[in-house]
Amino acid sequence: MTEPLNLDTTYEDLMAQKLAGVDNSLDKREGTSMIYNATAANSVETIQMLMTVKNFIDMVFADTAPREYLIRRAAERGLKPYEATYTKRKGVFNIDVPIESRFSLDDLNYKVIERISQGQFILQCETAGNAGNLFSGQLIPIEYIDGLQTATLTDVLVPGDDEEDTENFRTRYFNSFESVAFGGNRADYKEKVGSLPGVGGVRVYRAWNGGGTVKLVIINSQYEKPTLTLINEVQTAVDPLDHQGEGFGTAPIDHIVTVFGVNDILIDVVLNITYQSGWTWDDIKGQVQKIIDDYFKELAEEWAKANSYEEDHIGVVVRVAQIESRLLGVAGVLDIADTKLNGMQSNIALDPESIPKRGVVSG
Repeated sequence: MTEPLNLDTTYEDLMAQKLAGVDNSLDKREGTSMIYNATAANSVETIQMLMTVKNFIDMVFADTAPREYLIRRAAERGLKPYEATYTKRKGVFNIDVPIESRFSLDDLNYKVIERISQGQFILQCETAGNAGNLFSGQLIPIEYIDGLQTATLTDVLVPGDDEEDTENFRTRYFNSFESVAFGGNRADYKEKVGSLPGVGGVRVYRAWNGGGTVKLVIINSQYEKPTLTLINEVQTAVDPLDHQGEGFGTAPIDHIVTVFGVNDILIDVVLNITYQSGWTWDDIKGQVQKIIDDYFKELAEEWAKANSYEEDHIGVVVRVAQIESRLLGVAGVLDIADTKLNGMQSNIALDPESIPKRGVVSG
């Protein structure tokens, strides 16, 4: 009895199997025999069929499905990709400008949505996604505003995010099998708070201030310490301060939830660098700072990805070896030794509610 074909069978394997079943007394030479030519044509069609079947199978399993079919698969669990969100920025003006007045900066437009104080307002980018986070500077009014002399776009208050990346969505789909979100359990808080605009991750702590209290520590979607504006928006969405515990937000009734931002801890770095001939600290300073910033951002992303009770209670560790190994690849650096973090030649383990931020770096 012939064994079923493996979906990964190649044309060469298939030809070898078929020709092995033909009596050796018959002509089965490549290119000249009728047996070989007929077998080859049939094998090509068979391999094309196998490829089509394999492609269909890959489309329906979540680990290999392309985005369109992954979305359909995840919908069976009530999941869908996070949509792109709109950046909220701080605008500074010489006068109070009208709510809903519109301004432009380069190719993007911003609308005034809320007053902060005299001459300071919250503006929302009209284009969803990360683009609204990128540039600051002079704003141009789209319609004339009497008395307006200066208009400047400054801080990012609530970061805008692009639509959720396919691989991040795939990971979230598989994580949904490890814990079920229901009625204010840990998974429920992580899912609902993590889906709010501008939030990059959340850690959950029960009974932090007595029975029935819940502490949420959030990081923004740029993996930085969140602004007070973002913290207040999350607080209002989860458990408004003027109705705490009454179930007016996403938190269950009787859960008294308080939202905090992750702390950023300054890490001063002193490097003992042996330079290649002709190189100095000023030549490499900018690149060194960027490498350290990138490493600290990786640690902040690690903080944000905590997905269990145990992970929520473990802080990230800033490691000397990681800094030194990354900096050894910088042009002009021959060797590095005796690196100090905040004055000590040792790693720094941060508390579970903190992320590192670059302080003074010297070499």
